Amino acid sequence: MSTGVYEVPEEHREFLAGIREIVQGRVAPRAADIDRTGDYPWDIRKLFAEHDILALPFAEEHGGTGTGTLMLQMAVEEIARASATCALILMVQELGTLPIQLFGTEEQKARFLPRCATGEWSPAFALSEPEAGSDPASMRTTAVRDGDEWVINGQKNWITNTTIADFYVVFAKTDRENGRTSAFIVEKDREGFDPGQLEHKLGIKGSPTGNPSFTDVRVPAENLLGEPDRGLSVALGTLERTRLGAAAQAVGLAQGATDYANAYAKERVTFGVPINRHQGIQFKLADMETKTAAARELLYKACAMADRGEPGLAKYTSMAKLFASDVAMEVTVEAVQVLGGYGYVNDYPLERMMRDAKITQIYEGTNEIQRVVIARAMAR
Repeated sequence: MSTGVYEVPEEHREFLAGIREIVQGRVAPRAADIDRTGDYPWDIRKLFAEHDILALPFAEEHGGTGTGTLMLQMAVEEIARASATCALILMVQELGTLPIQLFGTEEQKARFLPRCATGEWSPAFALSEPEAGSDPASMRTTAVRDGDEWVINGQKNWITNTTIADFYVVFAKTDRENGRTSAFIVEKDREGFDPGQLEHKLGIKGSPTGNPSFTDVRVPAENLLGEPDRGLSVALGTLERTRLGAAAQAVGLAQGATDYANAYAKERVTFGVPINRHQGIQFKLADMETKTAAARELLYKACAMADRGEPGLAKYTSMAKLFASDVAMEVTVEAVQVLGGYGYVNDYPLERMMRDAKITQIYEGTNEIQRVVIARAMAR
């Protein structure tokens, strides 16, 4: 059983303080506009690259900060307090490269990771399909060996960073008879690759989500990632850790909404007193703060377990993602209620936060799937 103790070194706190300054000074003022236009925030991405924020997911040997999972997710949380869309820039930086970090050859690591650590390249993770979301075994995309190459055909769905990614980690069936898959690195300029149409979404509007397709896309054998026919291990080994990003994003959203609602409640006067003097509002705010703090503790414990390589990680990352995302949805809805009519209009950030929070219950494995993972771990 894990003790759950975690420590944040002083130099990490200083780095985080710098990130907070960037977020408050540059990200927060842009958040509403990014949501309104739906345009990808290239300026924010460039800013993150310049301040080594995009280097957070990587080891020092690959040009990264080497600061580990807890520091990475604290940064995601900090950014999400102002903009869930901008937090996703960092989240996908991990999601699209972790398969290479965990399963790649030394040549693959050297070819892709340093250029991501500097922010020169953006990755994407292409697992989901129109008929295979929570059930990756139903995947229809195929890859067939042809001499020194693999030929990929199929359609993916709900892929973050579509149209802006420089390469995609793509999962495809390589053994139909036994339902086995393999993972491949596919560069964006491969002939037959089409990024497809972008989705029009409820939230995280400045993050492009699309449906890339592969028509006789040829990649060299050295672009196979991990062992052949072991793609599911690559996917699950990655998601076991990256769902912490969704948890961190959720905690950030919940804290951002709580802070805004609390500040508003101090200023808004009804019946002659600030509304934070009314018990109905006090109890809402107290519950919001308490649940957010509890979600953060679970997140940080799971991050510390990942950094220490402790057993039982999947159960704890699933619990963190499940609890934090449910809290984010509940808290943002309550925050809108605290503001009343003002919460419902886009002059204020809470309706955006509520829309953004919903996806945290869905991606990186739906919360129903997280409950399955937790229950199976309990049954062992």
